[in-house]
Amino acid sequence: MNAVAEGREMAELAALLADGTRAGICLALLDGRAWTAGELARRAGVAPSTASDHLTRLVRGGLLVEERQGRHRYLRLAGPSVAQLIEGLAAHAPAPPAPTGSLRSTTAGAALAYARTCYDHLAGRLGVLMYDALLADGRLDRASGLTLTPDGWAWAAGLGVPVDVLRTARRPVVRDCLDWTERRPHLAGGLGAALCRRFADLGWTTRGTGRAVRLTPTGRAALAATLN
Repeated sequence: MNAVAEGREMAELAALLADGTRAGICLALLDGRAWTAGELARRAGVAPSTASDHLTRLVRGGLLVEERQGRHRYLRLAGPSVAQLIEGLAAHAPAPPAPTGSLRSTTAGAALAYARTCYDHLAGRLGVLMYDALLADGRLDRASGLTLTPDGWAWAAGLGVPVDVLRTARRPVVRDCLDWTERRPHLAGGLGAALCRRFADLGWTTRGTGRAVRLTPTGRAALAATLN
């Protein structure tokens, strides 16, 4: 493919996300769950018919996939690479103004900034702190691209992460994802997703409202111990 054709395809992709409604829909779907068309219409604050047109364009553009169950149309992001694209674009956008709304909305915003899901891995300040700690402890290495070190493999196995599955999966074991609130990387890839699930299974984290994730008292002590 020549540069002109590649540029045309890039421009078409950018046009899909240049609309505020479509961009907002993609941001909502970063929680990794499938939403109905009606739920996304309400979230975006538009009529169902308007949302349907936007959703069709996003599916045709390869950013979303849809599944139908009875009368309902469920939509989700097409995969981790799309989630990384959306989160990365959000991180490069100008920082939003400080919240001036109600105490409830301010608290919700703070919870989202502290810990949330980015598709299927942890993001926010908690995700960035975990990424930094793994680098500092030598469990991640960036000398020749981000890799999981032997100490990192042993650490993950000790937490009960299915490392044999990670080794054979097509998905990269580790990759960094630019965090849109912290403006620094958090951990994505197969390990990032596995840790997100494992922390929930251990009771270290629980789901909050929307994409927000809560760190439990048990989880706070456990992560402080295992990540120094």
